[in-house]
Amino acid sequence: MKRTDPFPYLLLVPALLLVGVIAAWPLVETFRLSFTDASMKQTQEYVGFANYAKFFQRDFWPILGRTLVWTALSVSLKLVMGLIGAVLLNAAVPGRALFRILIMPPWVVPVAVGCFMWAWLYNGQFGMISGLGQRIGLFSGPFEFLAYKQAAFISTVVTDVWIGTPLVSLYLLAAMQTIPKDLYEAAWTDGAGRPYRFRRITLPLLMPSITTMALLSTIWTFNSFEIIWILTEGGPRGSTTTMIIDTYRTAIARFRYGEGAARAVMILICLMVLSAIYLTLLNRLTRKGRAR
Repeated sequence: MKRTDPFPYLLLVPALLLVGVIAAWPLVETFRLSFTDASMKQTQEYVGFANYAKFFQRDFWPILGRTLVWTALSVSLKLVMGLIGAVLLNAAVPGRALFRILIMPPWVVPVAVGCFMWAWLYNGQFGMISGLGQRIGLFSGPFEFLAYKQAAFISTVVTDVWIGTPLVSLYLLAAMQTIPKDLYEAAWTDGAGRPYRFRRITLPLLMPSITTMALLSTIWTFNSFEIIWILTEGGPRGSTTTMIIDTYRTAIARFRYGEGAARAVMILICLMVLSAIYLTLLNRLTRKGRAR
């Protein structure tokens, strides 16, 4: 029987310890706290599923629905605009390198800086959007975008799309450039136009990459905190309160660590379900691609 060399496994020990300290231990501690009444008081008592029951009875479904709608809108728009941007950046036009550089600032600029910029644009008294709307007759007076429920909700979506689209475009552009040119040349020889080549060649071969980016973007958007908090802090009247905002308010602002931990666990479960769905779709697309 051949003896296994333990040296490769020893090399993994530092990485495993790092993962354990950074990820595993906080996760286990969060699960433990979710079954207690942990707060500012020194003692903690086991309360079972009381924190989960309270969340389901009062807040869960409205907040979950709002979070899913916000995530779905943001991710869908980022994927559509990112795909359009990737196609334009991949086109054989002069100045492509410059365009690829110019698309980066929304993603490179710190999120807080970008959010403060958008908050200024949304300002009814001094913001450019309100001023332009008044000039063209869209608004009769100053319009505070962040003071109304639907307007605030849409404003946060627009800001998130502006910040996240460049990364999606560059990711899909990189995937698009791996498609063999021979396929396009053969289709062009057969008389296929650009729309047909995009529909029958580009889009099918990009689907695994689009699905992967959809999964990553969903996780990032679902957990997005800075954009909503800087712009609205979850208001007005809870119209932009997502699960991550509600978790922060419960655990940090109200010092209800046990209830906040239960909400954090529910976020983890939701993301695990969404990840399972996306990975199933990715496996099916991969199998179809291999079958072809």
